[in-house]
Amino acid sequence: MDLPEPSNFIEEIINEELSGGKLEPVGNKVTVRFPPEPNGYLHIGHIKAMCINFGVKEKYGGELNLRMDDTNPSHEDESYVKAIVDVIDWMGFKYDRLLYASDYYDKLYEIAEKYIMDGNAYVDDLSAEEITATRGTLTEPGQNSPFRERSAEENLELFRAMKAGEYPDGAKVLRAKIDMSSPNINMRDPVIYRIAHVPHYRTGDKWCIYPMYDFAHPLSDAIEGVTHSLCSLEFENHRPLYDWVIEKAGFPAPVPRQIEFARLNITNTLMSKRYLKKLVDEGFVKGWDDPRMPTIAGLRSRGVPPAALKKFCADIGVAKCYSVVDSAQLDECIRDELNTTAERAMAVMNPLLVTITNYEGEEEVEIETNPVRGDGKRPVKFTGRVYIDRDDFALVPPHKYKRLTEGGTVRLKGAYIIRCDEVVYGELGEVVELRCTYFPETRSGSGLTSDIKAKGVIQWVDAKYGVEAEVREYKSLLTDEMYPDQDYAERLNERSENMFTALSEPYVATAPENTAFQLMRVGYYKKMTDGEKLVLSEIVTLKDSFDVKTR
Repeated sequence: MDLPEPSNFIEEIINEELSGGKLEPVGNKVTVRFPPEPNGYLHIGHIKAMCINFGVKEKYGGELNLRMDDTNPSHEDESYVKAIVDVIDWMGFKYDRLLYASDYYDKLYEIAEKYIMDGNAYVDDLSAEEITATRGTLTEPGQNSPFRERSAEENLELFRAMKAGEYPDGAKVLRAKIDMSSPNINMRDPVIYRIAHVPHYRTGDKWCIYPMYDFAHPLSDAIEGVTHSLCSLEFENHRPLYDWVIEKAGFPAPVPRQIEFARLNITNTLMSKRYLKKLVDEGFVKGWDDPRMPTIAGLRSRGVPPAALKKFCADIGVAKCYSVVDSAQLDECIRDELNTTAERAMAVMNPLLVTITNYEGEEEVEIETNPVRGDGKRPVKFTGRVYIDRDDFALVPPHKYKRLTEGGTVRLKGAYIIRCDEVVYGELGEVVELRCTYFPETRSGSGLTSDIKAKGVIQWVDAKYGVEAEVREYKSLLTDEMYPDQDYAERLNERSENMFTALSEPYVATAPENTAFQLMRVGYYKKMTDGEKLVLSEIVTLKDSFDVKTR
């Protein structure tokens, strides 16, 4: 049997099982699942699990079930299902079936009754607080519930009464009967069903008891014929329970195998749906798809290409050990992708008027569309009045400054070298205009030679044709790294969004909505419109070894 070359420990395990004949009863077909809970939007932390699962499906020609693990009706909603499906489609991943844990409620209930009759489950009257108090610690065993030895017949009668709605929330639970002295606390008679008089977004009021995740999840895998349950490392201690639940249900071999990998952790990034939902609910952000949000919808709204997210996951690899990835690595992957795909354009964030005193008329100069792709050049209108970025002029230049100074020269991108002859000041002593001379023989691409040299090249926007744009820049939602016992609210960056008015060349305004541009020497931005207003929304910054911005 020819097997693909493994690239990580998960694929090594799969290859070993295939070569050993473990999956022959299912035709050597590898089946995995991606099982989000529809209680919020997927965030950057889910990208790794997504890439691993879909990657296994593609590499082994297998199948993947997109399954909504919807066993907690008080927090789940159809809108979240739609959002999850939407971003998976946007990422370009193809699943074989869209399924729901709630599809199996009848089957799960049937299995729960089997547990009871086999002596593997019992109805407990202890409260949640009492169960926690009697569960024990890592060094002390738990205590058996006084209701643990009820007969199968009594347990079955009580469980059916729970299903019939005869008890209020919290009055009773169904617990697995395993071992209260197990060194693994997850095996100390975990709750597998609880009462919740809450309508479900799919099943309505049919049920008032709902299975717990640790019961429903492995059984859903087994029902679907999943061969490998690939999940993050925090579920490692749950693996004995995962295996027990499937074994006691009586599923034939091969049963699903749980394999854990290290979850994705990124510096200075909020990775909790609970906290992200709080930001949305409290209005700190504009929604789940706010460009500052680390949700996949937020990254999409920001203009991050799916290919960059896939490259990021490929670069960090698949490992067993816990680690934290620097957020700068994600930014670099985004830059790498946009460097190839984004067109170049010019904009000035903090405009300063330049009047070229010896220039008359109007012409077209050329700039490269994308030098990496070699797409050629496009025309840009040029007159005798342009705006440059105020940060590209210094009255007192720092060491190694390569921009415009009084008496100094600089090249306007694609156009001419100019020399600053005069600085015009406003009433408050601020610089309001530069009066310059241009040198006709220095026109870019003219083939002419000149002894005049310029230390640097800067972007510009023509004063006659430039278009006003609202620029939206973004910083991290968090101000610093997490410290022990620190609440995320203490770290929120109140200045995570910055908006101001700038000027761009008209070409940007005419581009299709959501077009990504590299604004030369500024950063990568997405073109948007807000009513009649042109918006330039920041995707990611450019690396800049020298920054004198004062804004």
